[in-house]
Order: sequence, then structure tokens, then C-alpha cells
Amino acid sequence: MLMLKRAALLCMALFFSGLAQAQAIGGSHHLKAALFAESDMPVAGQPLAIALKLTPDAGWHGYWLNPGEAGYAPDLKWTLPMGATISAPRYPVPEKLVVAGLVNHVFNGEHVLLMTLNVPAGLAKGTLLPLHLKGNWLVCTDQICVPESAALDLNLTVGSGQARHPDSQPPFDTWRAVLPRPLGSDATYQIDKGHIRLSIPYPAAAALDQPWVFAESTEVIKAGELQKIGRDGDRLIVEGEALDGATLKGFDAVLSIAPHIGLAFHAVAGRVAAGGTGSDAASLITIITALGGALLGGLILNIMPCVFPVIGLKALSLARSGSDERTVRHEALAYAGGVILTCLLLGGLMLGLRAAGHAVGWAFQLQDPRVILLLLVLVIAITANLAGLFELRSVSTGDALTRQHGLMASFWTGALAAFVATPCTGPFMAAALGAALVLPTLAALMIFAGLGLGLGLPFLLLGFIPAVRTRLPKPGAWMRTFQQIMAIPMALTALGLLWLLWRQAGGSGLMIGAGVGGLGLLALWLIGRNQRDGFGVSARNFIQWLVPVMVGVALLNQLPPPAARKIEAGLLNAEPFSETGLAALQAAHRPVFLYFTADWCLTCKVNEKVAIETQAVADSFKKHNIAVLVGDWTNGDAAMSRFLTAHGRSGVPLYLYYPADGRAPKELPQVLSVAMLTALK
Repeated sequence: MLMLKRAALLCMALFFSGLAQAQAIGGSHHLKAALFAESDMPVAGQPLAIALKLTPDAGWHGYWLNPGEAGYAPDLKWTLPMGATISAPRYPVPEKLVVAGLVNHVFNGEHVLLMTLNVPAGLAKGTLLPLHLKGNWLVCTDQICVPESAALDLNLTVGSGQARHPDSQPPFDTWRAVLPRPLGSDATYQIDKGHIRLSIPYPAAAALDQPWVFAESTEVIKAGELQKIGRDGDRLIVEGEALDGATLKGFDAVLSIAPHIGLAFHAVAGRVAAGGTGSDAASLITIITALGGALLGGLILNIMPCVFPVIGLKALSLARSGSDERTVRHEALAYAGGVILTCLLLGGLMLGLRAAGHAVGWAFQLQDPRVILLLLVLVIAITANLAGLFELRSVSTGDALTRQHGLMASFWTGALAAFVATPCTGPFMAAALGAALVLPTLAALMIFAGLGLGLGLPFLLLGFIPAVRTRLPKPGAWMRTFQQIMAIPMALTALGLLWLLWRQAGGSGLMIGAGVGGLGLLALWLIGRNQRDGFGVSARNFIQWLVPVMVGVALLNQLPPPAARKIEAGLLNAEPFSETGLAALQAAHRPVFLYFTADWCLTCKVNEKVAIETQAVADSFKKHNIAVLVGDWTNGDAAMSRFLTAHGRSGVPLYLYYPADGRAPKELPQVLSVAMLTALK
């Protein structure tokens, strides 16, 4: 039956082809074609986006790369200047069309094919670059098919990369927006007795509207057979019929998740459970693995530089408790409670914002300069307390402590530790938090609680294992000196926050931060003077310290929004990240090192200082022609957030290496070394 349908449609196409050719010769085409360049003055040696816009008449349609059970894909033959090359076309998401029982992959309206022209290097400005395209395609209605062709010319001139008439530039960004987005993770497929099963990573909570898998190869899936699509936790299970002789070499495909919206992915051979069975076990394994990663990641955070000053505060608290085992245990529990509750609150807020449609990730609060300013005030207060400017007995090493004060101090110290730890993403932690984005809400909250438990675990061990606690120094006069020494890293943290305000909000942000910090110190000095005179905080000169606080709140409301970010080329000649730029470099078969960073991410900055931005790495990258793209996530960016999520990450850093041969990117560890980067080829 299928062969009869194919034969009937082919006969129909041949019958009408003579009429079609006569009409084409007469100048009446049913599919209009136009050729565009993103710049008519490209730069020598740099890639240039080229677009072929195809517009079928009403009621007519063109075909995708894999046309389905009938039709054929556009055939493009280029005549290019010497040394120039052009990539294969990238198609938008096709539609499924059933005609006479045959399933076709088509475009019912205007569609644009995007390509990358590799302009030869060394050409002088003013050099002409004539492009000629001979295109052949099939355009059909639900009754007839017409082969058509067109000859298109595009004349470019080597120049500055700008357009002669910027106001009339074609909308390349709009055309790129409808291309399938990269899924970021491979799918798995299995062929068994003519039956194919696909397991595709896809968040359990994400919506689907008439999903369908379009395989780019015509030799894998029978286009005309019904696809059965079901969910298996955070994966889709797609079942269909395989073509005779289909092999297990892997293939590329597009998953349509809504009209004109799709995800591009690569499928590799593997084992896929039939009918989505085993979903409960798979989800349980995912949860257990992610929870273990969160525990280990939280434990490692204790040695990260962003958490070290706060750990010092807790060390003082434990040493202060001496041999009172009951007090130590209670304080350890209070500290762990503060850490876990803060991680739960931050994680729950992040999940809520994402559910509301906001592209945010871990440490999202640090993308707001107002939060940085509030954290600056808090750090200045702790610094002043440790330096002896004023006395807050629930934090300092004073002897007149009540049990209630100690528990509250431990709880809030734990909350502070969790809050300032959010910029860091250590080993094991990144994958765990990435999994939390696709797990059900309750399971995701368990991951965040596990992160908090890992962060608070050392102090739980100190509180409940006397043999560990006895290794702490005994309380004594040394504690006051140690307290003052601990003021130094806290002061450096305050300076770092001032620098971050400057990076986020410019010079006005720095001035406001310095002003609020100065007023805060003035208020704390007044409190300390009252304490030294034997008065309570609210018993004397109430207005003297209240006014600076009110002025600080007023300045907080005047803090400017985050300033626009600018990527500095530096030693590596880095360029700002964009999916378009990444695609162009890949199309040019150039290896790419892509990394995501943020000014508030201490792990990122350490890696950049000791490994990435070094002369040895720059020389190696230049030798192997490795391009460098940088995604700056300091102030947040929806496109970057979606890209991070697609790669299973909820925050920075993320380091990816794309080989020149087009293979899937290799994810590098979150602690880099020069040797690791110079080994990239």
C-alpha cells in the first residue's frame, strides 16, 4: 500500500511538472526566493551569516531537510569566490503534513535557511565577493507538486563588517530565534526487531503541544508511522517504526514541542526501556544521585574562599563553648538549621521564579545590586564587631552569654554562611543543582536541603563527636586576638563587595556603597560608644544612630540598575557569548572554548586568574586556533540562563570545549589548571 501511494504521488508530480516548467519559464513561480547577507561589507577572515528566504504562495508548501514520505529537500549549488566556503543550511522547525495518507515534513509559510559564509582571510578592503546560488526545490499543494528553480546573486564587498544601510537590514535575529534550540544533552535510542525507541532528556514539568520527532536522516525512522510519546520522569520516551536496514551509528533530529518551536539533539545508541517502564526506579536513582552530589558539594563549600570568613565565626563559637557538650550540640544543630533553612528558602524561591517564567539560576539574588548592598552592610557590621568597634555578644567572644543568645548566634551564622556560599559551585554540586531544575518540586527541595546539610555537616560532627571536638583549642585569651584577626578577611570581603557594586552599577553604585558603608560604621561607632559608657543601645542618643540608618535606606532606593556588561578581549582575544556566534564558529570547523562566569563567583575568578587568563594558555589556544567565548552572567541574562539549563546547570561556572570536528562538547571540571587547558587541541 505504501509503495502504491508513493507511485501515485510521483506520477502526479511528473504529470504536472511539464505545466510547472512552462509556468516557470513564463515567470510565474509558486515559491519566491531571496538571498540576504547580514552585512554587505564583511570583514576578511570572519564568518558572515547568509539567509535564503523562501516564501510559498498561499496554499502551497516547501520541504524540510528530510521531506518525509514524499517530496525532496532543496538542492543548493553555490558558486563562490576563491577560498570562500559556506556551511550546510540550518532549517527552522518543520511541520507535519498528511496528504493522501503520506506524512510530509514541510513549511506552509515563509521560512528562512541560514548558512555561514567563511570569508577568506587577507583580502583587502574593497575586494568584491560575488556569490551565486542555483537552487532547485519542490513546491506543492495537497493536489499537485511543481519542481522549481531559481538563480540568485549576492554581491558583497570586503569592508568594516557594518551595513551600508543599517535601517534596512534584514531581521537575522528574528530568523535565528525560530531555529531549533540545542537540547544540550544526547538522547539514547535502541532498535529492536524493526521497532525504534528514543529516550530524550526533557524536564518533567515542561509543557508539550503535539510533539513529534523529525529525524534529519531519511534512513532511520519511518515518517509515516504513528509515534507514541510518553513521559518517564525528566525524559520523553518516543516509540516508532525503524526503516529496514537502519543502523546504530547515531543520528541528528529535531523534537517539535509546540508549533514552530523545537529542540535539536543528537541520538546515540544505547538501551531504552520499552513503554517508559522503570520510571519510578529511574527517578529514585536520579534523586539519590543528586542528593549525594548536593551533600558532597555542600561539604566542599566549607573550604571555598567565599565561605571561609563565616566559618571563622562559627569556629569561635565552638571554641567558646569549651567542654559544655550540651551547649555545643545545641549550637551545632542551630547552625545546621540556619544553613538548611536558608538553602531551602533560596532554592524554593528560585524554583518559584522559574515556574513563573523567569530564567534564573542558583545565586540569582546576587545579580541585584541592592542585595549586594545589603550584604555589604551586614559584612561591615560583622567586621566592626570582630574588630572591637562595638559589642554584639551573640557573635563576639564575650563571656556573658546566655544559652538563647548562643543558639540565635549559631542559627544566624549558619544562615549567613549559606547566603554567602551561593556564588560558589564546587565539584559534585553543579550536576546536583542542575538535576533539581528538572525534578518534581518536593524532590528538588530535598536536593537544596541536602546542600545545606553538607555545608553544616562539619559542625554537626564537631557537636556530636567528642573525639573530634577535643582537638579544638581550649578557650582563653587567644580568642580575642583570633577574633580581631578574623576581622581582616571580613574586611577584605567588604572591599570585594564594594568592587562588585562598582562592576554592577558603575561609579554611582560604588559611591552609594561607600556612603552606606560609612554611615553604617558611624552608627556602629555610636552604639559602641554607648556600650563603653555603660548604656544600652536604645537608652542613649537614639536619634544619632537611627538617622544614618534612615539615610542609608534612602540611598538604597537610589541605587541604579545593573550596568551593561562589556567583555574584554584580554590575552585570549575572547568574544561575548551568543548561540549565533557559537554556531558560526562550529560551522567554520573551529574549536571553541566557552566559559560562563560572574563577578560574584569566586570560583570563577580564581580559575580565570590561575588558569584561563595566563600566557601559556593564550599561546596554546593561538597555536591550535581555539576561539574563546565568554558568557558574563553577573547581572543575569535570560538567554544564558536557558543555555545553562539546557546543559544541566543552574549556575556558574560552566566550562565547555567544542572540538573542530563537530562532536558533542566536552564539559571540563569546575577547578581548572593550566595543564588541563593547554592539553586542548
